[in-house]
Amino acid sequence: MQQPHTRRSQGILSQRRKQLPWSENDFRILSIDGGGIKGILPASILAECERRFLKGGSAANYFDMIAGTSTGGIVALGLGAGMRADEVLQIYLEHGGDIFPALWTPPIPFGNTFRSVYQFARDVAVYRYNRDPLERALRDRFGNKLYGAINKRLNIPTFDGFNEVNVMKTPHHPDFRLDWQEEIVTVALATSAAPTFFSTYRNGTRHFADGGVWANNPIMVALVDVLSCFDVNRHDIDILSLGCGDLDMKMTDGQIKRGGLFHWKTIIDSAMHLQSQNALGQAGLLIGRERLLRLSSAPSLTPIALDDFKRARDELPAQAKRLVEENAERLEAFFDVRRPPVTFYHGPLVCQS
Repeated sequence: MQQPHTRRSQGILSQRRKQLPWSENDFRILSIDGGGIKGILPASILAECERRFLKGGSAANYFDMIAGTSTGGIVALGLGAGMRADEVLQIYLEHGGDIFPALWTPPIPFGNTFRSVYQFARDVAVYRYNRDPLERALRDRFGNKLYGAINKRLNIPTFDGFNEVNVMKTPHHPDFRLDWQEEIVTVALATSAAPTFFSTYRNGTRHFADGGVWANNPIMVALVDVLSCFDVNRHDIDILSLGCGDLDMKMTDGQIKRGGLFHWKTIIDSAMHLQSQNALGQAGLLIGRERLLRLSSAPSLTPIALDDFKRARDELPAQAKRLVEENAERLEAFFDVRRPPVTFYHGPLVCQS
């Protein structure tokens, strides 16, 4: 289908954005990584925090900005739309098996190596899953509700058919005029159109793909947005960053000695891992590492795949509970004071303040 003639970047500001006043003593950011079905981990962490610290209340009320990429974007959108984290978690638990069904592999006697080659060859030619089950699950929860009807500040990364980065933003600054008219489901499908897993997501004449390609950890997306939009001291910003499981990666012998597409077939995983490291390091330098809490499961010799629903369902909720227990004191500090109401400058909520 033909691409639109205009690029989003044609409307970029030619001068520094006007900062809005910020009267609170601090600013709190929740950042949620991408990670496919492993979004069960951050959703479970937040659900456990709601049970422990908020008596079942919504975690969203305790953050001034929420950023989420891909599966993290779906969690962020759910929270922003008024859902509790446990309700978001149920989307994964109830529909994960349909969104990521077990794939057929040849019943051959050569074990996992041949199956890996078969899956790689298949992924080279065609995307792995049909998006319809995901879209149905999202539509069931969000209906046709507009992004601008969300009452929390959100940043949701994606990228478009021009290979330009896009951040779908709520209208929390007068400059943000474009995205509020999109449906929540559109934003969710745009950020989660993971290459090889799903086809690009088409919205009219525009095509979108997963924001995890360039901002799988959206912590810097959120931090830059806060510093450019609001007159807030960077040393007064606190960030809770939730991952979907860290990877312990190193170059293989094949990558070192031979190279080639087959040996570098996991390059996207490496890119997301390195981007996350870099973003966390930058954020820590800007606000002070003591104001940044990062929670993610420890690297494993057998990491859970992004589409392994069974292992994610069976293992990640327990990991989340352990992470909350180990970091309870620091986590509780994020949930001590409800944040002030949000002002939007465009869309259906412009009369609220």
